[in-house]
Amino acid sequence: MNKLLRNKKNICRALLALAVIMLFTVMFALPAMAAEGEAAPAAAEAAADNTLGMKAIAAGVAVGIAAAGGAVAMGLATAKSADGIARQPEAENKIRTTLMLGLVFIETAIIYALLVVILIIFVL
Repeated sequence: MNKLLRNKKNICRALLALAVIMLFTVMFALPAMAAEGEAAPAAAEAAADNTLGMKAIAAGVAVGIAAAGGAVAMGLATAKSADGIARQPEAENKIRTTLMLGLVFIETAIIYALLVVILIIFVL
């Protein structure tokens, strides 16, 4: 029963964190989509074609998901490698080499997401 309560607490914390992230996303995205009240006709056309605001939202979400996923993956990899080194200190060099190679691949995926965001903003 105690384990079930801990899982419910973890689920509630995760949902609260998700709600806060969504609130901040909306809070920072609204100014990008807002139009000025007494703007010129060109600004009114830009407000009608609101691709800039959507690009900002897409870029923020893409980089946020990539960075969060990469941070979780790097944390898990580091924890598992520390656990492996603690269990087998004689294999420290092999574990560290494998860890560094894995961290490079994870970071490469994050950089690819950044490149996609740059393409979204400047090309599309």
